[in-house]
Amino acid sequence: MLKKVFLTAIVLSSAFLGYSQLDSALKISGSLDAYYRYNFSNSKTDGWNSNSYTSFTSSQNSFELGMASLKAAYSAGKVDAVIDLGFGKRAQEFSYTDITDGDDGGPTALAFVKQAYVSYSPIEKLKFTAGKWATHVGYELLDPQLNRNYSMSYMFSYGPFSHTGLKADVSLSDHFGAMVGIANPTDYVTANYAKKFALAQVSGTFDGFSAYLNYVGGKDMSGYGINQFGLTALATITDKFSIGYDGTVKSVKPQSGSADSWWGSALYLNVDPSPMLGITLRGEYFDDKKGVAGFGTSIFQGTLSFDIKPTSNFTIIPEIRLDSAKDPIFSKGASGSTKSTATAIVAGIFYF
Repeated sequence: MLKKVFLTAIVLSSAFLGYSQLDSALKISGSLDAYYRYNFSNSKTDGWNSNSYTSFTSSQNSFELGMASLKAAYSAGKVDAVIDLGFGKRAQEFSYTDITDGDDGGPTALAFVKQAYVSYSPIEKLKFTAGKWATHVGYELLDPQLNRNYSMSYMFSYGPFSHTGLKADVSLSDHFGAMVGIANPTDYVTANYAKKFALAQVSGTFDGFSAYLNYVGGKDMSGYGINQFGLTALATITDKFSIGYDGTVKSVKPQSGSADSWWGSALYLNVDPSPMLGITLRGEYFDDKKGVAGFGTSIFQGTLSFDIKPTSNFTIIPEIRLDSAKDPIFSKGASGSTKSTATAIVAGIFYF
């Protein structure tokens, strides 16, 4: 089946590329990334993949392919359509609900669909969107070229990835906007008989500053009640320095019993001394003392990343990361444990 999926993608991309020469309304973009990761605690366990508790970098002393993406966006008057395909472990983790179990388990065809949606604007300040799209919650994004750090935060990894449903975006004024929507339970493309989630966002954009207040809530596929609120903001101080913020709290209520929650907060300090070099320091605190996300402790991680751009469409990211927990949740060597661990990553990202 995978062979057929890849062949279909190649045929579609060839058709898209040929047609785009005739119709400027069709835009093709894509990316390819690879990385090497080394964890200095030299974990030899397979459990959580060598002290990687966050998404997309679960390897040790290995060269890895991240994801190959191909995106086609078409605009025709009041209608826009996007088909965004991804291949590789990054895309597979993103679409984890479309992985089958058993001896013949593996990704289904839906796992290669990062996004697929159609938007319609009946009037200038109103847009309806139906399909699958990346979540509105959080600061970080799936596509690596859109982030300044290569490794991901805990809030991204344990928050929503995508939504499949219907939403409406409203422009309230030149500075304020709102979104409301209804979708399947978080990250599920298909959810027969399941109750639906509510989505909401209020946004404000001013000169050099933007902020987004986000909400996701409903009953998941196990019948647990989910409520998550988040605030994301970005302030551009100068043309060489900006500050990003991400904060969220997620409450989970079992079918019987009281609700517990985890919360997190992160600050991103971004410095761009030249067009060829960007530096980002990310500091994140993730509190899961109630064990809602499976940790039962609190974690701090600091990540220093250098975005080196030899050309306008290629970025090299050397990165050093320190994760430190209140309790010894990280493995060390063959059988030891430790409260903190350091990791180095070198990633390369090509995009067009």
